[in-house]
Amino acid sequence: MKLNERSVAHYATCDSPADHAGFLRKRVERHHHHAHHHGTSYQRRWFVLKGNLLFYFEERESREPVGLVVLEGCTVELCEAAEEFAFAIRFDDAGARAYVLVADGQAAMEAWVKALSRASFDYMRLVVRELEKQLEEACKSLAACSKSPRRSSSSGRKRHLSNPALQPVQEKPTTLENGYSTWSSGAVASGATCTDHDGGQTKPPPLPPRRRSAASSATGSPASGLSPAMLESPVAPETICFSKLHSWYGQEIAVLRREWQERQKRGHP
Repeated sequence: MKLNERSVAHYATCDSPADHAGFLRKRVERHHHHAHHHGTSYQRRWFVLKGNLLFYFEERESREPVGLVVLEGCTVELCEAAEEFAFAIRFDDAGARAYVLVADGQAAMEAWVKALSRASFDYMRLVVRELEKQLEEACKSLAACSKSPRRSSSSGRKRHLSNPALQPVQEKPTTLENGYSTWSSGAVASGATCTDHDGGQTKPPPLPPRRRSAASSATGSPASGLSPAMLESPVAPETICFSKLHSWYGQEIAVLRREWQERQKRGHP
C-alpha cells in the first residue's frame, strides 16, 4: 500500500477528533547479529487512533508521527507477556509483523482493545449491513401495519346507537376526587353502559351494594335513627362527591354501633 507521507502526517496532527488516544508501551525486538539470542525492550509512545489508522508519536506534543499501523485484516487479542496488561495486533498475512502493546492498567487495556477491534473497515461494513437490515424490517412492519384494517370510532358509535336496548350516553369527562371516580349529576344513569375511545361497549359502572335489613325494622319501616335524607341512594345528586358518600355510609354505621351498644347494655348479644 502506498501512502502519501505528507498527507498522512497532516491527518495525524490536524484538528479532526480522535477515536481514542493515550500512552502505550510498544514492544521492540532487538536482534544481535553476533549472537543467537535477542533482547526485548519497551518504548513508551503516544498513540492516536483515527478511523482505521493508528498513529504513534515519540511524545504527546510531537508534530510528526514516528509510525503508523493500518488496522485492516488484523485481529486484536490479549496475549501472554512478561508485562501485565499486554495485548497484540496480529495480521492474517503470514510473516506480517505483530504489534505487542502494554497499557497502564486493566481499564485502559480494555478500552484500547475495544476501540481497535471496531476500527477496521470490515467491522464498519458489518455494522452498516446490520443497520440496513433493521431498517428494511422496520419498513416492512410499518407497511404491514398501514395496510391492516382499523376499527373506526364512527362505525362503533353507529353500532352502539342502532341497538334500541341501549340508552344514549351523555359524553362527559369523569370527575376524579382523591384518586377515585365519582358520580356527577350529568354522569351515566343506573343501568346505562359506557363507551370506550373506539366506540365499543364496556360494563356499566359499579353501583354501591344494597343496604342490609339492619337499616329497617322487622315490619319494613325505616329505622328510628335514620333520617329520610340518609336513606336516599348514594348515586343521587346530593351525594356527588366522595365526602358526602363517606358521610352517607358513616351515618348508618354510627346508628348500627349505637344499637349494638344498647343491646349490650340490655344483656342481648
